[in-house]
Amino acid sequence: MQQALGVIETQGFATAMEAADAAVKAANVQLGEWLKVGGGRVNVILRGDVAAVKAAVEAGVASASQIGKVLGQSVIPRPSEKLTPTFPIDIKKPAK
Repeated sequence: MQQALGVIETQGFATAMEAADAAVKAANVQLGEWLKVGGGRVNVILRGDVAAVKAAVEAGVASASQIGKVLGQSVIPRPSEKLTPTFPIDIKKPAK
């Protein structure tokens, strides 16, 4: 089954780290890659079931907003499998 996709876009790396930390602590989600978009923008990718991703994005945005600027957020319940080859939206593989 396709996992939901959550994205939080922040201004700055520290704000992105705050968002990611709060998100993974708030719900049973897996962290994907973080992406430098340009101009200081950083995207945090989250994957999991729809309810968990929604809760994680909400928590991440709330926490990150306290220390920096959140520029955007999105939850896609069933992203197309055609996105994966083009966009880095899979979960981060554990380091060995």
